[in-house]
Amino acid sequence: MDETLSLRPLTARSVVLSTLLGHHPPALPARALVRVGELFGTAEGTVRTALTRMVAAGDLEQRDGTYRLTDRLLARQARQDDSRAPRTRPWDGTWEIAVVSTERRTAPDRAALRQAMAALRLAELREGCWLRPANLVRTGRPAVVAEQCTLLTGAPEQDPPALAAALWDLDGWARRARALEAALADRPGPLAERFTVSAAVLRHLLADPVLPPPLLPDDWPGERLRARYEAFDRDFRALLLRHIGAPPGPS
Repeated sequence: MDETLSLRPLTARSVVLSTLLGHHPPALPARALVRVGELFGTAEGTVRTALTRMVAAGDLEQRDGTYRLTDRLLARQARQDDSRAPRTRPWDGTWEIAVVSTERRTAPDRAALRQAMAALRLAELREGCWLRPANLVRTGRPAVVAEQCTLLTGAPEQDPPALAAALWDLDGWARRARALEAALADRPGPLAERFTVSAAVLRHLLADPVLPPPLLPDDWPGERLRARYEAFDRDFRALLLRHIGAPPGPS
């Protein structure tokens, strides 16, 4: 595997969290999560300790022996699902623009807005001015955006591809995407290693700006990486369901 990927190590917590984030509905009994741990050589006691700590940390809630994601992580699951299949619309050349219009903001206010803008895939042109091409289907925006910003649409006079390249590190994203695609290639290898790569793919897809094709460099690897991940995930979910003896749920 490419050493430059700097992948996060596989832990009992990451196994549980990745399993539930990819499961619909995101709830499984403790015995099933213990069985998942077995696939990666994680002892039952280690998994159960991780479950207890995740409940205490507010990551999971437990009811009648079943563990499910809390609301905060349900929102993360929704973002993750969207990153796997972004909802786009034909681009007419306009851009979404959000300009901070409140005079005084606390540090937590600023942090909350920055987090919301990242989830909406807007980039910061300068302090307090965020924008992106208006090619995403929007079903709503976090309240923090309306509270702090004035929302506009417009078209820049600057060359749009040059502006996009200034707002996002497109070459850097594409380089890592290609390395992840190669690491997740359909070849024999330890399941734990490929699972770790798949989790890194999902994190990387969250950072994809999902730009219209005219603004992307040639040979953009976004859709290839998504296709590679979906092929891995189908195989992994089938193995997982066979191993834990669970009926398939809705995708």
